[in-house]
Amino acid sequence: MMTMDSKPKKQLGWGLGLRSEYYAEVLASKPKVDWFEVISENFMGLSAAGPGRGIKVLEEVREHYPIVLHGVSLSIGSTDALNLDYLKRLKSLSHRIQPEWISDHLCWTGVHGRNMHDLLPLPYTRSTARHVADRIQQVQDFLGRRILLENVSSYVEFECSEMCEAEFLTEVVTAADCLLLLDVNNIYVSSRNHGIDPRGYLDLMPANRVQQIHLAGHSDHGTYVVDTHDQAVCDDVWDLYAYAIRRMGLVSTMIERDDHFPPFQEWLDELSIAKRITDGITRSHTEAVSGLPGESRASFVAPARVDSIHS
Repeated sequence: MMTMDSKPKKQLGWGLGLRSEYYAEVLASKPKVDWFEVISENFMGLSAAGPGRGIKVLEEVREHYPIVLHGVSLSIGSTDALNLDYLKRLKSLSHRIQPEWISDHLCWTGVHGRNMHDLLPLPYTRSTARHVADRIQQVQDFLGRRILLENVSSYVEFECSEMCEAEFLTEVVTAADCLLLLDVNNIYVSSRNHGIDPRGYLDLMPANRVQQIHLAGHSDHGTYVVDTHDQAVCDDVWDLYAYAIRRMGLVSTMIERDDHFPPFQEWLDELSIAKRITDGITRSHTEAVSGLPGESRASFVAPARVDSIHS
């Protein structure tokens, strides 16, 4: 079993999701982005045609940028046996690309070997937490590295749940000794759908395990919200992101987009908002510290500063 070490978490800065709509522009212009996240399954040769041109593009992008692998089919919460073929393909891709880290979702995606292509919620019980933590440990041992698990957006809840989602997430990652991919938009979506306090959710997160943050847009239908990744990040999610950074310090952050793709420069401008928020928090912390006496100043922890997006 892998165990947490004392090394500081790696900071990549601010990134975007690499999508085929932007391949040509990214390769031609080498935009000022710190890193890219890719969907693992798109490059694992799962189709009859094999990995195709995409893997070649990814290898070329990898020559210029750090890459993170983000999966959608691990189905870590399922009662099916772990998919060994899937894990072998993921491990092979990892060896080929050498990603900074690998992530997936705290959910289940199918049953009896059938993938439903959706991120389905789990009952928040102690027995489920033990089951999932054991499976995470098996995956980490197989891959030879710690993975990140992401909180998903949810639209229904189980009556049998024994704790809230934030408590469940914390119990799982602590027992499994893995790391967190904290999706701030998903917290907002779930908080709207279930009437929970999103800041209270963040207050329960183990900050030392938060390795990455996701931001995205959603569709607001008034009485419910759907995580669609097809809109710009809204003001409420930016506010929640600022709260997360104040609590956790600088965390590698990226924006997801899976439909209604804007011009790349527009998306890059949106990403710069995350940097401005973090820089503003850093400045306010610095100003606050300057007025503290020596002992207090020494114990005051502020977000680390990163001066620029990819140069």
